[in-house]
Amino acid sequence: MQSYTIGQAARLLGVSPDTARRWADAGRVTTHRDEGGRRLIDGRDLAAFSVELAGTGGEDGVPSYTSVRNAFPGIVTAVKLGDVAAQVEIQAGPHRLVSLLTREAVEELALEVGMEATARVKSTNVHIDRT
Repeated sequence: MQSYTIGQAARLLGVSPDTARRWADAGRVTTHRDEGGRRLIDGRDLAAFSVELAGTGGEDGVPSYTSVRNAFPGIVTAVKLGDVAAQVEIQAGPHRLVSLLTREAVEELALEVGMEATARVKSTNVHIDRT
């Protein structure tokens, strides 16, 4: 399972590294240390926290609004596989994006909950890029 540094988690959550550190210090998200002493967050824990955070409206409880429409870097929060089709959910800061794509595409990208990915939006189509 992929783990994220505080800085990476902050970028994915759309907050400053200081805010992510404060949340970790307060126990809102669980961290562990690597051999070098850096604090890391397990991908599944970060995915769950990002969904929780999005439900509260963000850092200060107020929803954020943006005019950016093209690329949404985030974390995969759900993967539902069917026989032919699949559904992938990405939490990109306060934005939840859902893409319907082929099972083959999900398997080729090896998408799983907790990994970093970017949703790219053009018109009503959402494409997922593994990062």
